[in-house]
Amino acid sequence: MKLYEELAKEIEGQVRRGVFRPGERVPSVRQTSQHRQISITTVLRAYLLLESKGIIQSRPQSGYFVRLGANDAAPVQELDVSKPIAVSAQVDVSRLVLSTLRSIGSDEAVPLGSPYPDPALFPFQKINRYAHAVGRRKTQWGVTDELPPGNPDLIRQIARRYLENGIAVDPNEIVVTVGATEAINLCLQAVAKPGDTVAVESPTFYAMLHAIERMGMRAIEVATHPREGIDLGALAQILDRRRIAACMVMPNFQNPLGFQMPDEKKRELVKLLVRHDVPVIENDVYHELYFGDVHPGALKNYDRKGLVLHCASFSKTLTSAYRIGWAMPGRYREQVEKLKFLNTLTTPSIPQLAIAEYLKQDGYEHHLRRLRKGFAQRARLMTAMVTRFFPEGTRVSHPMGGYVLWVELPRGVDSMQLYKLALEHGITVGPGYMFSTTNGYSHCIRLNYSYAWSPEIEHALATIGKLAAASLRQ
Repeated sequence: MKLYEELAKEIEGQVRRGVFRPGERVPSVRQTSQHRQISITTVLRAYLLLESKGIIQSRPQSGYFVRLGANDAAPVQELDVSKPIAVSAQVDVSRLVLSTLRSIGSDEAVPLGSPYPDPALFPFQKINRYAHAVGRRKTQWGVTDELPPGNPDLIRQIARRYLENGIAVDPNEIVVTVGATEAINLCLQAVAKPGDTVAVESPTFYAMLHAIERMGMRAIEVATHPREGIDLGALAQILDRRRIAACMVMPNFQNPLGFQMPDEKKRELVKLLVRHDVPVIENDVYHELYFGDVHPGALKNYDRKGLVLHCASFSKTLTSAYRIGWAMPGRYREQVEKLKFLNTLTTPSIPQLAIAEYLKQDGYEHHLRRLRKGFAQRARLMTAMVTRFFPEGTRVSHPMGGYVLWVELPRGVDSMQLYKLALEHGITVGPGYMFSTTNGYSHCIRLNYSYAWSPEIEHALATIGKLAAASLRQ
């Protein structure tokens, strides 16, 4: 058990025994850090864990307090480490994902299965005004304005944002792309060829599987810890036994598990892959959506050999409508730029310039703080509702950032059947089949908690719980 887990367990026990009563303030983070001689980060992780379990709640400028009814709340069951069969497999999930996304896009449905954050949270009108202003200023546009690597103003703003978050990057390494999906595809194309095997987390985000499928490659799923990420021991065994062309991971707030890989483990992962000379594609689209006080590190921090191909975008933080992403491909930079030119030629200039203007002028950090706070609160709410409404034996993830919750239902529930039944009630969920090349997650679903909490969402969760329970009785 980790130190923060021990601390959380001890405080939870004190709440259960009535040492701290509902509504009472628990010791502050600094006080607990000083008295126990442990780091503030460790205490924060413990308190975040307690928040996710519904034991305590934070109040701005006041501290942490025991939630009403916390001493009789049902404990949230932990997910186990995934144990996929280490066999490389052909990938064929695109048709399932496409049909699922089409149904999720219905305006009438409660969008618990959506892969996108609530668009109402984005400053779309502000960015649109910048786009119109840019268009008025420049009446003549040419292809050369849009050629790789991208608009210099935007590239400069991206590099400055990384520096503000404690990550020094070379702006000359950045290649602007049409969203992170294109960045991932270009990076994979640069390091592997059809027929190659690529190592991925299990479960993994389906966009990674799409890239592998599109290029005629094979995926091998690696055991993954629900709080700390890919199992380095399992990955090391695979690397020793077979040729792996590349590794694809999401170290920060992985979709669908939501974990944040510890920095030491990030360092060890890069070291392991350097030893085997295997490039790693780092999908870091959620890196700005952290719940803690400190911006998470990236694999890129520990890359000294140019083997980390880092991909990100503004689609999850500013707007998905403009589809602006980027890659920092290390030693593969020239190849990625060439492939960008050959594949899509350009990235439209006006969206690049509009976002660059917003980043310079309009309080991006303030916007992000509001997003992070809202997502953290909604994550706790949805976890509490799932624990309340879903069948006994249900387990959930403990996201440290992002906006999705992974729910592992009892084995008797089939997520595709549940998806179809929920759709009949005007509710969407993300069936677990989309996140693997096997049926290992057929009893799991992914839920989106980014939307403002409402009676409709609470009713939808209660309905899903009833449908799941009914399928167990059949």
